[in-house]
Amino acid sequence: MTQSGYWAAYRLRWQRRKLLWRAFRSRHALTLIQDRTDQIRPHDIPCVMTVRNEMLRLPFFLQHHRALGVDHFLIVDNGSTDGTADWLAGQPDVSLWQTQASYRASRFGVDWTTWLQMKYAHRHWCLVLDADELLVYDGCDHRDLHALTKWLETRGAEGFGALMVDLYPKGQVNQAEYIRGEDPAHCLPWFDPGPFRVRRQAPKQNLWVQGGARDRMFFAETPAKAPTLNKLPLMRWNRRYAWLNSCHSALPPRLNLLYDGPGGAQPSGALLHSKFLPDADARAREEKARKQHFHTPERFDAYYDDIAKCPDLWWDGAKRYEGPGSLVQAGLMSKLDW
Repeated sequence: MTQSGYWAAYRLRWQRRKLLWRAFRSRHALTLIQDRTDQIRPHDIPCVMTVRNEMLRLPFFLQHHRALGVDHFLIVDNGSTDGTADWLAGQPDVSLWQTQASYRASRFGVDWTTWLQMKYAHRHWCLVLDADELLVYDGCDHRDLHALTKWLETRGAEGFGALMVDLYPKGQVNQAEYIRGEDPAHCLPWFDPGPFRVRRQAPKQNLWVQGGARDRMFFAETPAKAPTLNKLPLMRWNRRYAWLNSCHSALPPRLNLLYDGPGGAQPSGALLHSKFLPDADARAREEKARKQHFHTPERFDAYYDDIAKCPDLWWDGAKRYEGPGSLVQAGLMSKLDW
């Protein structure tokens, strides 16, 4: 390694330590509401997340991931006003914390969830998700996460990457009919098969994937501002690891090489993104007002305004989602060599 390479590695080590220290300090912002962490066994797979006002999505979210093999949910509620916290506290496999602290100041909840991973998920395979994301992968209808992680271990893999796939209806987004507890894919049956832009950045080796429906609809003239779609949602966690940008990228840098984008050689899945359920317009107006979701939120006012207009995202190139095989066929995730 060159001298410049040594200095780059040294700086990244210190950055990781600072991020872990931030997460450790953030524990003071969390109030424990329901503690069932004594249920977590050595080989269990927990799911860690931050939520706010997600009662529309959470019943199916928990049902879907329980069926996949998640054994326990570690959840931070960030000031919900729609009954989310009370409902979660009553779930038998949920441990719940609450905070009124700033989502943005916590690195968009990452400090809080990293602390929970440090304390409860060390050496566990662990999912990190948002409430509007549903993990799928080739064979997930008959092989659960315990089977997947055992298979990954035989390959020497520490994690499993995924592409976020925006699902949407045909017609205005607020006109889709959705009943809480149903599969969102039933009312959001369409997705963009591409194109996607993939770039890897030095020195952290973090991937940057952009494209898809939101890129096409809202960022055609400013593509650099389009959402980042690559994530590392499943990781065999170690308390020395740190998230850089949500679970889009991590330190140490080798973790970022676990995923190389749609069509890449690494095993991968997808995150079905249910942002465009019928509440999309109301949530866009709320997020614009709260200014908690971007480093420079005022730069994204037009994005929120466009969503609040309830556009029709469908186009002639849309593909119908008919299960994980649809995404394998489209080249958006791997066909796993079980």
